[in-house]
Amino acid sequence: MKRLATLMLLGALAAPAAADPVSNPIAVFAGLDKITGSITAFEIDVGQTKRFGTLNIHPFVCHTQPVTEEPKTTAFVQVDDNLLDGTLKRIFSGWMLAESPGLNAVEHPVYDVWLTGCRNPNAPPSETGAEPQGNVLDNQSTDAPPDPDVPAD
Repeated sequence: MKRLATLMLLGALAAPAAADPVSNPIAVFAGLDKITGSITAFEIDVGQTKRFGTLNIHPFVCHTQPVTEEPKTTAFVQVDDNLLDGTLKRIFSGWMLAESPGLNAVEHPVYDVWLTGCRNPNAPPSETGAEPQGNVLDNQSTDAPPDPDVPAD
């Protein structure tokens, strides 16, 4: 019995320790307007709500793995649709995975929204472990002024 316990302890010590995820203050999303066919990249501060079309998007956390680990970017997000009668309808509440955008993306009759990354503007790039990913065609938000760092077409 002692031998089995010793082997189990040695096995647990030999297994690599998983690094704690890195919390980031900004979640990076992409949204598709199916009517116009345009894709928009936008950022939302964790804990804040931003509107994309008729959707209110609210990320609660945005985690990345340290650069020494396999990339894994996750965010817990709630999405509400603003209905014509002035009420809100929750259409999504759960984890989004940037590496698998189709797995937990928000699908709406007019809009699709998915997580592309997390960002921490105060951390050096080597500490955050993830830059925004995805095929983003337009870096303009629906409710923010144009980004002065992005050249005009």
